[in-house]
Amino acid sequence: MDRSSIQFGDLRRLTPIDPMFGGGRGKPVDRHYIEGFLQRHAADVRGRMLEVGEDHYTRRYGGERVTSAEVLHADRSNPRADWVADLATGDGLPEAAFDGFICTQTLQYVYPLEAAVRSAWRLLRPGGTWLLSVPGISQISPYDRDRWGEHWRFTPQSVQRLLATTFPSEGVEVRAHGNVLAAVAFLHGLACEDLTLEELDHHDDRYPLLVTAAARKPAATAQVAA
Repeated sequence: MDRSSIQFGDLRRLTPIDPMFGGGRGKPVDRHYIEGFLQRHAADVRGRMLEVGEDHYTRRYGGERVTSAEVLHADRSNPRADWVADLATGDGLPEAAFDGFICTQTLQYVYPLEAAVRSAWRLLRPGGTWLLSVPGISQISPYDRDRWGEHWRFTPQSVQRLLATTFPSEGVEVRAHGNVLAAVAFLHGLACEDLTLEELDHHDDRYPLLVTAAARKPAATAQVAA
């Protein structure tokens, strides 16, 4: 392709259009994939649930199936937190207590990843499901980086191998989401409203904007995996 035929337009800039992940324009692009993932796994949002930061997704996708919607936060700055605990250690969290755990866009802030996976396993009841999402192609969040540390970006293979350290492989479903257009739009801070549904839903596994996983603890065991 002739270089002169490439028209960057508004994207030929050194700063993003919206530095807040697109939240200033509408719904951030990664939320399209997160919400689609949770909608597909809505049946797993039931009983006693734990969610990181807030209980919005628990209530939205669980509805009347949820008997208790509880919130996990890493420190006491969140007045809505039912549990103040470090996912890396699991200290302060009950064992085998929850039917489901919604953990969106969190593991990039946890340095000891395998320890966090073991903590998620321990807090689930037998038959419980961990619903998680992690960033693939994404900008850094300065607010979170300076507060917690931002350590990781993920691929489907890295998530699969990470979860396999604790969860049985037959109980794990990992999926990548996105394409080059969605990734460029997300990096520039464009929103879902700037793209068509067809553009958002086109899948190209070379450009994993987001990775989601559902990891189920077998119903037949109450023991922590090694």
